[in-house]
Amino acid sequence: MSMQYTRLGRTGLQVSRLCLGTMTFGLQCEERTSVAIMDKAFGAGVTFFDTADVYPLGGTGDTVGRTEEIVGRWLHGRRDRIILATKCFGRSGPNRWDQGNSRKHILDAVDASLRRLDTDYIDLYQLHGPDPETPIDETVRALEDVVRSGKVRYVGCSNFLAYQVARAIGRSEALGVVRFDSVQPRYNLLFREIERELLPLCREEGIGVIPYNPIAGGLLSGKHNRDSGPEEGSRFTLGTAAERYQDRYWHEAMFETVEQLRPIANDAGMALPQMAVAWVLANPAVTAPIIGASRPEQLDDTLKAAEAPMNAELKKTLDSLTAQYRRGDAAR
Repeated sequence: MSMQYTRLGRTGLQVSRLCLGTMTFGLQCEERTSVAIMDKAFGAGVTFFDTADVYPLGGTGDTVGRTEEIVGRWLHGRRDRIILATKCFGRSGPNRWDQGNSRKHILDAVDASLRRLDTDYIDLYQLHGPDPETPIDETVRALEDVVRSGKVRYVGCSNFLAYQVARAIGRSEALGVVRFDSVQPRYNLLFREIERELLPLCREEGIGVIPYNPIAGGLLSGKHNRDSGPEEGSRFTLGTAAERYQDRYWHEAMFETVEQLRPIANDAGMALPQMAVAWVLANPAVTAPIIGASRPEQLDDTLKAAEAPMNAELKKTLDSLTAQYRRGDAAR
């Protein structure tokens, strides 16, 4: 396939239209499999990799940082060919201050990620979540410092609500410091709430959008069966993440929607995961969906999503079928 590239928001940074997510590395899959997944994505033209200091997903305090270490070892000899994104916010150590978006934690976390990734700079450094305990001025000033130091090139956020992104940008502009150039929200055919406020904000402000869970943690792969329960080794059974993913997606209405999507994908000549990712890509606000895997072959279908734009009629059909997942429209 021939990978497409685009700018990250209003910046001049060019990123691949698909981003490889790495949160399965080190728990859902061991290092050899993780390397094979990175090799496959890179060979297909994916040059945008996303990780986080607390990964792997579903892990405990003992596994924190393992994913970054795996990615760091793979990066040897390839660092200048990869746009590398990571995050901080979650608990990364035993102390009370080893979490959140305080100056203390951001400065410590950047250095720890640099060590684990075995690199001297991070292309995109993201806050993994909002921190109600820390003034946003303190946070954006700390981000300004890590950019000025050369340790970070661009900054963004993940899991922020639209008002939180807008306020952070307003404070950055008022203070004359770096502002978020990207957001990383959850977005897929079964979770469309961000279309109402966050995506319009991003288009208006020139903020890149790097959605995670484009196949709903695997539910939109069509492999799960409601009656037989979650498949072992999937995110629905994975350690500390199992309850979160079941709460998000293990619902009767969502299984019914997946069954309605199957014949549509077949008629379009697409695998269900390919169609799901292509639909996310078709939103003009989206920069690069994050695709993940626990086995290299799982990338076969999702990589195809970037080969050609989704047909407008197909997108319209999918929009209509999943309109209920925008939630709140009926009240307007």
